[in-house]
Amino acid sequence: MIAAARRSVVPRPGLQRAILGAAIGFAVGGGLAAVVLHAEPGQILGLAYLLGLLGFLLGIGAFRFWLTWAAGREIDAAEEHEAHGRAGDWLRYFRFTTDHKVIGVQYLVTAFVLFMVAGTAAMLMRFELAQPGIATSKDIYNTIMSTHGAMMITVALVSIIGGLGNYLVPLMVGARDMAFPKANALSYWMLPLAILLVAVNPLLGGFDTGWTAYPPLSQQANLGQQAYLMAFVTVGVSSILSAINFLVTVFRMRAPGMSLMRMPIFVWALTVTAALALIATSVVAMAFTMLLFDRLLGTSFFRASRGGDVILFQHLFWFYSHPAVYIMGLPGLGAILEVVPVFARKPLFAYPLAVFMFISIGVMSFMVWAHHMFVSGMAEFFHIPIMLTTELISVPTGIVFLSAVGTIWMGRLHFKVPMLWVFGFLWAFLIGGITGVFLADVPTDITLSDTYFVVAHFHYTIVGGTIFGLFAGTYYWFPKITGRMYNEGLGRLHFWWFTLAFNATFFPMFFLGIEGMRRRVADYPDALGTVNLLVSIAAVNIALSVAVFAFNMVWSWRRGPKAAPNPWRAQTLEWQIASPPPVENFDRIPTVTATPYQYGSPDGSPGAAPAEGRARP
Repeated sequence: MIAAARRSVVPRPGLQRAILGAAIGFAVGGGLAAVVLHAEPGQILGLAYLLGLLGFLLGIGAFRFWLTWAAGREIDAAEEHEAHGRAGDWLRYFRFTTDHKVIGVQYLVTAFVLFMVAGTAAMLMRFELAQPGIATSKDIYNTIMSTHGAMMITVALVSIIGGLGNYLVPLMVGARDMAFPKANALSYWMLPLAILLVAVNPLLGGFDTGWTAYPPLSQQANLGQQAYLMAFVTVGVSSILSAINFLVTVFRMRAPGMSLMRMPIFVWALTVTAALALIATSVVAMAFTMLLFDRLLGTSFFRASRGGDVILFQHLFWFYSHPAVYIMGLPGLGAILEVVPVFARKPLFAYPLAVFMFISIGVMSFMVWAHHMFVSGMAEFFHIPIMLTTELISVPTGIVFLSAVGTIWMGRLHFKVPMLWVFGFLWAFLIGGITGVFLADVPTDITLSDTYFVVAHFHYTIVGGTIFGLFAGTYYWFPKITGRMYNEGLGRLHFWWFTLAFNATFFPMFFLGIEGMRRRVADYPDALGTVNLLVSIAAVNIALSVAVFAFNMVWSWRRGPKAAPNPWRAQTLEWQIASPPPVENFDRIPTVTATPYQYGSPDGSPGAAPAEGRARP
């Protein structure tokens, strides 16, 4: 009886309790600020969100283990096992579960749902832009545009590193879980309330700054703008927690024999990404917090009328946000390089050089931020050094690109769906890289700044690097995650439809930008109406192609044919165990004797997982 009473000190958490906790926290915070502190609306929203987030995390179980310890009781094995989840229990995807594989699926599903919501916002934008003339108010258009940008940036940031990364990195390095499983779960459960806050910002008046949130516009009294700022800081804290977890896992939990130069290239990509996120996200989280202080506490960090410096915000923002391009893009590059050797049946070309280039990109990404600011009014003597470093970073990026091309060259190619996405990536990322040179050079950047040329370049870079990599990785690891095979015909239909529609949507935007069409503006000259109509029609086809993908994934997860443990005959560790993997990943931690790309070796065996070290399939 005493043990039962002590066990009930902390109630069983869950999603329903989390929603209730968020509602109570929001009500208490808002009431306290309004009634007791007589605060302004922005301050009321700030305190309400802070307590609402704490209530949500308390209800979901984020503090359960700490509260158990605070109550004077040790956590027993049964509770740890319960938190880790049971295979086949679908409710674990809606709980605070410490299994990295469950967390990876939570991230992936959340990212794809957010991708569709943000895509719907893009369709509304293209409906407005299909013909010149204002169909909706400028404020509504700006809110839709800003919401689309904020959500898509979130998708790019969390989809691969949070989804595929969480699921696969422990498996690929031979670990049973992430280094800090509870912090890993916390990093995910910080996101839903922040995403909801961005989604409901139109109910709070919307915001029209885009995802960059430049002051002084972002210092307006609009609560929708404040909602975005608070959500951004929350996502930043989540990213920092996740980055620490990835780095400790990779450097402290690798299987015996797995040296750094025996790690899969996807793990290397995520390691560099995590280092970037840890360093750069701290800066932008600080900048957005300072901006919130300006709005809520009367400080003047970025208020020019009171001695603040608005250009300082841009420096802090882009010091993060250009490395953020690589935080979004490097995981996609890593996924592409992981897929290519399997379907070319060749070792990864220039693997050591590709690793060094990933590290070089990470270091150099902190030296190029100010090319976004050539028209901002910053000191002109800074233009030339930044132009040179921006052009120089194309060298390691190009070498990584050539690593993929060199692996394909003279390979025994198998054109399965993941490999099709590799070729789609090569084209899109090549266009993004070439057009980036124009935006690195001062004269052409000044001419093309804030035009649709920038929109086209950005989408070829981010969609080409991140989304194409995400689709390639999702199809490649779908059998591992679900234990079932996707429909190959629907996968091919999705690839060709999406790729053709994507290029038909964004390639004409280069022309629109050269003609001077401004981005983030709801109207344009009549002469550009025909091109914009064609772009809008193509954009609708992107949405239809993604619907095919969604149907294929859901239907195949439920009814697809059973997958073999290693349907691709891959040689990395995750493919040497059952599909889907058991809860504890490995019966025995494997011993690694070679790199994971031993295609063409005399015995044909995977050097990354010798038989004596494999887990039971």
